[in-house]
Amino acid sequence: MATEYGQGYGLGSGSGFPGHTGERHHRLPAGLRAPFEARSWREFGYVLVGLPVGILLFTYAVTMVSLGAGLLVTFLGVPVLAAALAGCRGFGAMERARARALLGLRVSEPEPLRLKKQGAMGWMGAVLKSGASWRSLLYAVLQFPWSVFSFVVAVNVWAFGWAMLTYPLWFWVFPMYAGQDGLQLYGDETHRVYLDNPFEIAVTALVGLLFTLATPWLVRALTTVDRVMVHGLLGPSRLATRVVELESDRGVVVDTAAADLRRIERDLHDGAQARLVNLAMGLGLAKEKLLEDPDAAAAMVDEAHGEVKLALQELRDLARGIHPAVLTDRGLDAALSSVASRCTVPVKVTADLTERPAAAIEGIAYFTVSELLQNVSKHARATSAAVEVWRVENRLMLQVVDNGVGGADASAGSGLAGLAERLDAVDGILVVDSPAGGPTRITAELPWRNEPLTG
Repeated sequence: MATEYGQGYGLGSGSGFPGHTGERHHRLPAGLRAPFEARSWREFGYVLVGLPVGILLFTYAVTMVSLGAGLLVTFLGVPVLAAALAGCRGFGAMERARARALLGLRVSEPEPLRLKKQGAMGWMGAVLKSGASWRSLLYAVLQFPWSVFSFVVAVNVWAFGWAMLTYPLWFWVFPMYAGQDGLQLYGDETHRVYLDNPFEIAVTALVGLLFTLATPWLVRALTTVDRVMVHGLLGPSRLATRVVELESDRGVVVDTAAADLRRIERDLHDGAQARLVNLAMGLGLAKEKLLEDPDAAAAMVDEAHGEVKLALQELRDLARGIHPAVLTDRGLDAALSSVASRCTVPVKVTADLTERPAAAIEGIAYFTVSELLQNVSKHARATSAAVEVWRVENRLMLQVVDNGVGGADASAGSGLAGLAERLDAVDGILVVDSPAGGPTRITAELPWRNEPLTG
């Protein structure tokens, strides 16, 4: 964990010049440069391509599902319906690729088919039972009317904007070509209104400029709906995402438990076990010299007594690292005060808890604060620190603040990253605010769980 602090002192990323942060600075504001940005044109292209794609998806989905539903009275209905859903899944993959290429939206693939038995019947059953298949069908149906709406709005606004913006240019060409006085706004048998004087031409160009500047943002708003549809209907379901998260958290918990077991085994082997072996050897030698040289035997016994005290102290420290007795007996406030007393800098502990959480959550909170205070002692170069613990609804909040040099970074693969993974395994969160020069403020959030009642 030696790399946790002092991370903020290097140069900015992407440059060898001090103060460069790697960000691009534009002279024009976003509203003026939006019509010329590649992102705006990619989003406009997404809307243009969306109409033919929507026609294709809608036609395929309605035709195949209608055919399959009509054939359900025969043995052909189920295969046709399964093929329709499988095709919709394939179109869903195409739409995720289109959204990734033009909108920069990366959506994970939905949960795969779960085949309970091999063969065509097993595959058809898996397709028909898969929620992702029916969500893809729903997307194919909903995307068509939305693509028509977004295409009509985007193309018309874009065309009118650029046409009106460039009206002064083609006003000079068009009347000479068609013999007209300008763009006709109104006309009947007796009256006609044309945009033909300099003021009207300037106002038309100004309105066109406003339309042109607003078009990228309008298209971006339209594609936001597409983003929601692609993410919600073509991505993994919340249940599948949650299952993946739980599987990942279970792996973290297993790895953490294995690492803790290895640490305990190493501490026992290198510490208390080695001292107990030396103690046994020393007592054996003292027993042999007891009659020959009582004074030497007494010195050996005295030395063995010191080894016993050291071994007991190491065993107490090891037990405190597993689960301290003060935490079980007196709760989080007393346990954190005990940890703070062993820190190398003065630590103020404030705990505002009216009841105790579940033992598992209490233990995780204790070890989180303990590790953060160890970081303060080893790396922060601080002169004071503070620990605060409180409850907000169904969450347990922890905060450790020090006035050290700052620069702590949980994304640098340090001990803070491992601590964040441990908290994430129980739906917790670790937030690090540590600018270079300090102060460092690390906030941990854990779910509040009450101790289950026992009969």
